[in-house]
Amino acid sequence: MKNILLIFSIVIFISCNTSEDKNKNSNNELLKQAQQKEKEFPKLEPNRYNVAFLIMDGVFNTELTAPFDIFQHTIFRDSIKPMNVFTVANTDEPIVTFEGMRIIPDFNYLKDNLPKIDILVVPSAEHHLDTDLEDEAMIKFVRKIDAQAQFITSHCDGAFVLAQAGLLDNSVSTTFPGDIDTMRERFPNLDIRKDVLFVHDGKYITSAGGAKSFEAALYLCEFLYGKDIAESLAGGLVIDWNLETIPHTIIER
Repeated sequence: MKNILLIFSIVIFISCNTSEDKNKNSNNELLKQAQQKEKEFPKLEPNRYNVAFLIMDGVFNTELTAPFDIFQHTIFRDSIKPMNVFTVANTDEPIVTFEGMRIIPDFNYLKDNLPKIDILVVPSAEHHLDTDLEDEAMIKFVRKIDAQAQFITSHCDGAFVLAQAGLLDNSVSTTFPGDIDTMRERFPNLDIRKDVLFVHDGKYITSAGGAKSFEAALYLCEFLYGKDIAESLAGGLVIDWNLETIPHTIIER
């Protein structure tokens, strides 16, 4: 009799735990669905340039945050068309930068209905010289945006992504100084310049990256808004800005 009661108790215990597990899984799934439904996209103000930053695991902080800071501060300047800045990735999950910062992407380009992108920024990432260049979905996305964007900019090894997508086939470009020879070997038909901090050729602006990503971003602001606005943006971030003193190349066509 005791053995029967023991077996009966075990069965009830297992049954209760199984039911609890099912309820937990069901609740977790409902919570996940609710979170997805409640995803808030960034509010994009009208009459602004939409500036998308392409991010992925291993993206470097400086090449992302330097131009992001410059462009975001345009909303504090009067009498110009400022910028909406936001991030895009191939996931809804947090992106982990090379330095360990966790960033929740604003848009998932694999599934979200993206706004029209006027300016695409491609910061450098840890694997832009190897596995990222095999990401066909990302390369396809870059080509798609190229067809609609007014400007495509890259910082440091982000130029490799532009080159892999074929965007630089007929353009002069640059990249991180230590990777210029590598880029020339991988893309032998490209005109890649040394000893400059950035190159502007048509709709493409490629930069050496690092802290000099500030300079490339300020140049685009000067190109769009004029010298006074660029100097104002630089001053707000305590950056010395004088285009004439910065090694760069502008291709006139």
